[in-house]
Amino acid sequence: MRKAKVNLGNDKLQVSAEILRAIAHPLRMKILEFIDRNGDTHVNKIYNTLNLEQSITSQHLRILRNADLVTTRREGKFIYYSINYDKVGVVKESITDFLEQ
Repeated sequence: MRKAKVNLGNDKLQVSAEILRAIAHPLRMKILEFIDRNGDTHVNKIYNTLNLEQSITSQHLRILRNADLVTTRREGKFIYYSINYDKVGVVKESITDFLEQ
């Protein structure tokens, strides 16, 4: 069996671990999947379609925003969310690099 060389000082890996903690919640995964399927989506559509409370949805979206996994734009009274695919790609690359060590 191959032993992975662990370098926990790797900043990219630490950031990726934080982001994975943000993704790890089942409801946040569901929200991300919904945004991915629907593209640029406003918060009302998210909580109405997924049958969630508005406050719960906002809390989870805040965590995803803080992890830089989603981006926002305001249009009138609506805030639209989209996936930050650049950030997702960096996380995927960091994990792949770690596993290949």
